[in-house]
Amino acid sequence: MTNTQPHSSLTLYGIKNCDTVRKARRYLDEHQIAYRFHDYRVDGADAALLHGFVQTLGADILINKRGTTWRNLPEDVRLQVTDNNSAVSLMQAHPTVIKRPLLAAANGKMLCGFSATTYQTFLQENQ
Repeated sequence: MTNTQPHSSLTLYGIKNCDTVRKARRYLDEHQIAYRFHDYRVDGADAALLHGFVQTLGADILINKRGTTWRNLPEDVRLQVTDNNSAVSLMQAHPTVIKRPLLAAANGKMLCGFSATTYQTFLQENQ
């Protein structure tokens, strides 16, 4: 848990050593936005959580196909990702393939990736 008001119902999902996650955390901290940080490596990425993400954002947004993890997967593994269930299975097996950070508000709205402008807008819309 970090900082104070008014967004105490925000959760930031990612991996603590990811540069983009660090930027997002720095932004939230500097703006004194309260949030809970969920590290996939420490806190896990269970199927129910990931299915919720896929329902809201879609697997195409969540799977980082430009990242090292995706590129290093054998082609036959990448080709097996054909639907939401197979996408969730892949993300569970390889949490670093999940695009990050993912910011989730209590109202169910989610934002994937980071830019100061989109965070500002997201936070204003989800107070």
